[in-house]
Amino acid sequence: MAEIAVTTVIDKLVSLVDEEARLLGGVHTQVEDIKTELLYIQAFLKDADAKADKGDISHGLKTWIQDLRKTAYSMEDLIDEYLLHFANPNHRHRFFGFLCKVARSIQKLKPRHEIASKIRDIKKKVGKLKETSSSYVFISSIEPRSSSSSASAPWHDQRVTSLFMDETEIVGIEPLRNELISRLVEGNPKRTVISVVGMGGLGKTTFAKKVYDNQRVVGHFDCNAWVTVSQSFKMEELLRNMTKKFYQGRKEAVPEGIDTIDEMSLIALIRQYLQDKRYVVVFDDVWKLDFWGFIKYVLPENGKGSRIIITTRNDEVASSCKESSFDYIHKLQPLSPKSSWELFCKKTFQGGCPPELEKLSLDIVKRCGGLPLAIVAIGGLLSRKQNESEWKNFSDNLGSELESNSRLQPINTILSLSYHDLPYYLKSCFLYLAIFPEDYTIKCTKLTRLWIAEGFVKAKKGVTMEELAEEFLTELINRSLVQVSDVDLEGKIRSCHIHDLMREMILKMAEEMSFCRVLAGEGSSFDGKSRRISVHNSTNNILDTIDKNSHVRSIFLFNSEMIFTSTLASKCKLVKVLDFKDAPLESVPEDLGNLFHLKFLSLRKTKVKMLPKSIGKLQNLQTLDLKHSLVEELPVEINRLQKLRHILAYNYNFDVEFSSVSVKGVHVKEGIGCLEDLQKLCFVEGNQGTDVIKELGKLRQLRKLGITKLTRENGQPLCASIMKMNHLKSLSISSSTEDEILDLQHVSDPPPCLSRLELYGRLDKLPDWISKLKSLVKLGLWKSRLSHDPMGVLGAQLPNLLELELLQTHAVEQLCFEAIGFQKLKVLRICDLIELKKVKIENGALPQVEELEIGPSPQLEEVPHGIYYLRKLKTLAFRDMQEEFELSMIPYRGRNYDIVEHIPNVFFYQRLSGQHYAVQSLRQLAETIPRVYC
Repeated sequence: MAEIAVTTVIDKLVSLVDEEARLLGGVHTQVEDIKTELLYIQAFLKDADAKADKGDISHGLKTWIQDLRKTAYSMEDLIDEYLLHFANPNHRHRFFGFLCKVARSIQKLKPRHEIASKIRDIKKKVGKLKETSSSYVFISSIEPRSSSSSASAPWHDQRVTSLFMDETEIVGIEPLRNELISRLVEGNPKRTVISVVGMGGLGKTTFAKKVYDNQRVVGHFDCNAWVTVSQSFKMEELLRNMTKKFYQGRKEAVPEGIDTIDEMSLIALIRQYLQDKRYVVVFDDVWKLDFWGFIKYVLPENGKGSRIIITTRNDEVASSCKESSFDYIHKLQPLSPKSSWELFCKKTFQGGCPPELEKLSLDIVKRCGGLPLAIVAIGGLLSRKQNESEWKNFSDNLGSELESNSRLQPINTILSLSYHDLPYYLKSCFLYLAIFPEDYTIKCTKLTRLWIAEGFVKAKKGVTMEELAEEFLTELINRSLVQVSDVDLEGKIRSCHIHDLMREMILKMAEEMSFCRVLAGEGSSFDGKSRRISVHNSTNNILDTIDKNSHVRSIFLFNSEMIFTSTLASKCKLVKVLDFKDAPLESVPEDLGNLFHLKFLSLRKTKVKMLPKSIGKLQNLQTLDLKHSLVEELPVEINRLQKLRHILAYNYNFDVEFSSVSVKGVHVKEGIGCLEDLQKLCFVEGNQGTDVIKELGKLRQLRKLGITKLTRENGQPLCASIMKMNHLKSLSISSSTEDEILDLQHVSDPPPCLSRLELYGRLDKLPDWISKLKSLVKLGLWKSRLSHDPMGVLGAQLPNLLELELLQTHAVEQLCFEAIGFQKLKVLRICDLIELKKVKIENGALPQVEELEIGPSPQLEEVPHGIYYLRKLKTLAFRDMQEEFELSMIPYRGRNYDIVEHIPNVFFYQRLSGQHYAVQSLRQLAETIPRVYC
């Protein structure tokens, strides 16, 4: 992790020098020297860092790495202090700028001297580190491990014990084992690859071994080999080992000289030996993407039904092995809660779980997250502790137990392998997840914006930083380090989480490296070392414990009550990220603008009503999150922030009387068009002057735009602006009142990438340009009052539509879904169509629909008969429908039961008040009706 700190500093130094930053005489040269020295150190630091991560180092090298990390942090602090004092925040006229520069130079002469002196000190320290670096790295390679490191390092490969795990330590794999055995001994005669993929500790090796050793499998193949690959394999040794196993498995003599022949000769030998045999090979623990690309030429395709099993933690490795429809990928899942409990009890208790330990046991099992390795190890340890207080102490200190208890070391070892395999730029991204609380669902868009704000994502030509950050997250997911929580209809990951035990592991790492410190509860305090603070469940104001010379870069609050005081800017002057979501804030101090380095500011779900004018000084701000705050207007000074990429500012209004929800945006001023880097702007009011609407056309990088309160006269200017937004993917527009017409007919050339469109308001007719949106996946029409059925046009012209919402579209009496329409649609909502009398669904229409919602529609008397044809429908919901309508679907007795009989989930919602509903399933409804009902 010292490599991360050093690389961050080098990047900043390069940027500083490239911009020809002028320090006090001679110091500019010293900055160049420091950069050169650090580049030298960086050349071999990666190897030293890897040794440090694994504990495979001497005391001397460990101390050297710690010193280097501290020195890198000091240099980073110095660079940021320099920028804070001397960077010119405004683009001004040259002569006027020159005068200001002279004035500032005189005024800040003392800080310049101080910074120059500190740079000279750091240069000396970096020089000394360079002098000692080579000897330490050389010594670390040959020096025997110290007693402390050997005590914590495992003396065996954990995968070996997985190969011989007792049947009593295995639960829940029988159906999967039988399925995999069938795939091995049955099916196509072509050579087939079966990949088993999942995070460390799930039991991939154990699962594959139980399949491999099955007598049905053993008897089916002519020869077999089990090959452990690992991270640092040598291909020639792997081939030699595999060859020996083939011969030894058939009790044949291994060819003489096999230990000395070269790689090409080994390949020829293997191919010749296997040419007429049906073989099965297991490659256990494959890490490299190009592994199969090579090994497939070693194992011949001989048409005899040979099989290859590959276990891996990486989805991309598994995908690279799938070259035909016969190849198969099995994603091994964590054990179910029931199977987890069964395995834990088997390992921990002689009989059943004692009542006094049940609650603690259930909590511990939950935190194991279905990992058999963890359940077995922790269960074995706790089997020796039958005292309730010992169990509670273990549960409360699980993180430190994982680190220090030798019986739990295999868990740490197996989980940390995936972390150690990460490239340096992903290590910092992954460690960042330690910030979030246990069991916390993380929004992917927020996470990627935070990574960008922290500087983990560097600009790359042709790709936005957001797109690059998404690639980083996808890679962490593919490596089984981050788990997916929610995916939208397009398959895009919306939220994610991290396994509890993985979080415990990186939490310790992050604190040791001063990367992040979590302060949980009332008794915690800040030690002043960490770069990031995450406060969980605390009513204390953590600012009280922060020193005025703090080097904190990020502050996060989770269910905490820290207050944004005027001391923040003076104590945390180098801060980049402030996430005050849900904090009890009512105002923001004027000196907010002094936080020159601030890139991410979240006041989401606070009671803040106004932003200070000083916000215009935050020249580096990238994300401003005001969602669900009370801010109604953005100060004109916001238009100076030319690095802004995301303005998120809206709230919801809920009308209890009319049971409707509307989006409330913010008022912006002229000049908004200057923010040319904006990617998201939602929501802003559209009833302002025409000039503001026209300025939106300058925002050519917008990916998402939300407009509220649009007036009819501003419709045409808005259309003109939209046509200039070639990158726009999501567009939401609502009218100023229910009677105001959305005049949106003037788009001749819509944005080519537009995939989501929501229109809230009255339409004279459906805009013609909507039918041109071939990339559209979601369409929502609210309160449009269309007098004709738009389904024919939409179904035929929008081939990629996945979600369609028609809500409060009062004037439509009949909807017809034709057989050729909406072939990819998965979600259909037809709600609040008061005049709707009939819904016709032809056979062949909506073949992929999984979710259908209807109502309230008081004039709809019959259940649409075409629902019978929707064989993939999983959930059918009716809202506020008449009682007779609902009763017609009663199981076995209702006249319309046959229409919905095939649907797993049928629900009825009845409004109680506001947004509150009473919900009944079809079965529950049937139980409330007397048997005499017919």
